[in-house]
Amino acid sequence: MTGHVRISIAAWVATVLGALVLTPVFSGPFLFISAFFCAIVTAVGIGLQNWRAPRIVVPIVQLVVLIELISLSFLHNTMKWGLVPWKATAIAFNDQMVDAMDAINRYSAPLPYDRHLLLFASTVIAFAGLLIHLVAVQIRQAAWAGLLLLTMYTVPAATVHGGLPALLFIPPAVGYIILLSAEGRTRLSRWGRRISGVSHLDAAEPIEASALGQAGRRIGLSVVALAALLPALIPALPEGVIGNGSAGGGGSGSGAIVSPNDTMLDMGKNLKRGDNVTALTYTGGPPEGVYLRLTALDLFDGNTWRRSDSGEGQKIGNGPLSPPPGYTGDLSKVPENKLKIQVSRSFRSQFAPVPYPLRTISLKKNWKFDASTLDVLSTNGSVVGGQDFNLSWYDLKPTAEELNDSVPGGEPDQTTSDVPARTPPKMTELARSITAKANGNHYLQATMLQDWFRGGDFTYSTATDSSSGMRALEKFLFQEKTGYCEQFATGMALLARTLGIPARVGIGFLPGTTGKNNQHIVKMHDMHAWPELYFEGSGWVRFEPTPSVRAATTPSWSNPANITPSNPTTAPTTAPTTPGSTVDPENPRLPGERNLPGESGLAPVGGGNWFTNGGAKIIGSSLAVILLLGVPWLVRTLTRRRRYSREPSRIGIEGLWAEVRDTARDLGLDWSEVATPRQLGDWLITQVPEETQPAALRLARGVEAMRYAGLGDSFPDLRPEAEQVRKALWQDVRFFRRLRARLLPPSWRWYLNRGSSEASDLLDEFDLLLARIRSALTPHRTSRHTG
Repeated sequence: MTGHVRISIAAWVATVLGALVLTPVFSGPFLFISAFFCAIVTAVGIGLQNWRAPRIVVPIVQLVVLIELISLSFLHNTMKWGLVPWKATAIAFNDQMVDAMDAINRYSAPLPYDRHLLLFASTVIAFAGLLIHLVAVQIRQAAWAGLLLLTMYTVPAATVHGGLPALLFIPPAVGYIILLSAEGRTRLSRWGRRISGVSHLDAAEPIEASALGQAGRRIGLSVVALAALLPALIPALPEGVIGNGSAGGGGSGSGAIVSPNDTMLDMGKNLKRGDNVTALTYTGGPPEGVYLRLTALDLFDGNTWRRSDSGEGQKIGNGPLSPPPGYTGDLSKVPENKLKIQVSRSFRSQFAPVPYPLRTISLKKNWKFDASTLDVLSTNGSVVGGQDFNLSWYDLKPTAEELNDSVPGGEPDQTTSDVPARTPPKMTELARSITAKANGNHYLQATMLQDWFRGGDFTYSTATDSSSGMRALEKFLFQEKTGYCEQFATGMALLARTLGIPARVGIGFLPGTTGKNNQHIVKMHDMHAWPELYFEGSGWVRFEPTPSVRAATTPSWSNPANITPSNPTTAPTTAPTTPGSTVDPENPRLPGERNLPGESGLAPVGGGNWFTNGGAKIIGSSLAVILLLGVPWLVRTLTRRRRYSREPSRIGIEGLWAEVRDTARDLGLDWSEVATPRQLGDWLITQVPEETQPAALRLARGVEAMRYAGLGDSFPDLRPEAEQVRKALWQDVRFFRRLRARLLPPSWRWYLNRGSSEASDLLDEFDLLLARIRSALTPHRTSRHTG
């Protein structure tokens, strides 16, 4: 087999093994299709090189062949004469790739089986295989091909929530080792015939038993071992981190993920994916159920809705949380409801699903709450999946009259009234035209916006490419008028802000379906978004603009009935400017002046002590480091005790001699590996005090006699002599060398090297076994002699 053929086949194997990491992301037979494509491309490259084609021609022809394969397999109807890719083929390919990227952005892994996703995965792997072949065979830089394998690994590492299984990294590592081994074998073959490790085998099919071959196998073994073991040793990382170690490594991929980074995008992925498994069940509350909120998105920059930075959050205690922001009534007269919630393990959310406004919750350790939104958020990146907890909430149901009579006051915060500078003027004009009959009354404006969205001109559908950015909202409001809860909620929130009504977007769940014993079952597809508008005295109030096909009813307070607008134009001097507070006569604030962070008027909750705020983690990490550093000392101590515990025997004497040897190594003394026991005994005399020299001589002579004189079954007990020599070697040793010898004894590394050598020797034996099998199956080539 020639060198370029060997490397080409190794490149194909490396590509297929590297593509295995994409199995948690894509569904369908993408791996088999891409392996077939790469095999054809590899065969074309081998054939062209055998025909001595110019090096620059090979990748060009391979690219043409690959395009033809992809077109025939996926885009055959767009090809001219059914064989030639044409303009329509390129357009169709681009459209399917765009659809695939959109699906990747919207769905959670594993992605549902679809033809455009199959095209995307097969194309990416096949082109990666072409590039690997180009780099490894044409450019002859196989080592750099590892970057392409790493690129394939980063795709699932960045998209699979919960992290990848540690063992999934092994196939690309093995493929990379195979590729490097093939290139190294080809380079060595240019120096002539290699020396065979098995003399009786055919010299044309040798086994590398040289030091270089053994070193390669040891390196490969070490790389694969690290790839398998290192992720298990690294502590679990939060959701969404690349190379997530062992966190969530056992997940099957079904379920949903909600993280604080891009909650709206996560909701869209989970809502539109195929798995509608149970997210949670809850017992209690009103018979019709209750909306469960995960978080509120209050910051809109024109591109995305997200949570603003509200600080570190506050500790959850045994008593009530902070009062509902903006509510100025007497909470002691407000009815309370209780729930028991059981969250499925498949729902991997860093937010706890709770009703609004939350009063108490039994989640405490590793959880905090945000006083401005009453969200309950994990403090360490853990998820709520698998948790069971109890809670209570205030059953706030403002009446239409209360909301209608609400007087506009100061802004509740710094973000929920902001309208992006690039908001099209026609959006403001649209909001004003819809609410023209409200005469400036914020409540009537809100109900008119809600009715306009639910009035019949809009269509609810998850089969839409819309998102919540400014361009997408403009297209949704004025052109397509088709979307799902994300577009309806963000559309109403933005239009409300243009009218001067503070607004944000809530993300959570619909009430779900009613089961037995007042139990409600909430599915993944019950995820929902809705706008929350702010009214002085009542606080944040939920509205429901999503059409009835998705949300059957609207909140009771959003029906104005026959209320006559009061049309307030000015606020009294005592109007509260901050939720739950009034103007301080000694420190007046203008009604329109924004509150700064920390001026919410709410008493801060204690942040806990040093131990609960990270001290426990520091102590645990310190103990783990100490235990890890103590492993070498523990190994040497146990080894020494085992050696001294043996009765006088051949193994016992060798163990005592090994203990003296290891002690000398630990102390940095020049112990010779090739010296005889007599020579080492003479050397030991120079290293120990005079009173210990006889013991050193007896020990060395005993080892010599045991090895060469044949002592039979009678062996001297040399444990006292070995202990005297060992203690004598420790005398007159500097403090730092003594400390290093105890904490990190150099002799400990010898056992690691021995284990690696034994594992590599097993690989050598495996090589020899394969060679013997090949020799038995392949007849020996006989030399022809001429007479």
